[in-house]
Amino acid sequence: MGGDHGESVKYNGMALHRPKRWHTVTGKGLCAVMWFWVLYRAKQDGPVVLGWRHPWEGHDDHGHGHDH
Repeated sequence: MGGDHGESVKYNGMALHRPKRWHTVTGKGLCAVMWFWVLYRAKQDGPVVLGWRHPWEGHDDHGHGHDH
């Protein structure tokens, strides 16, 4: 398949090349962004997803001064 370029590890007859440093750092950074987003959304929508609150009930934290 691929040529023998650079440092690699043999596994079942295949040459697995080591990732470059920027690939590793970028992957870890994007993973962190993904988890921050998932945890932020879980904080915002967690009760709805878990069935503790209905989405049409409102957030009760906007404070727009609507007196109904």
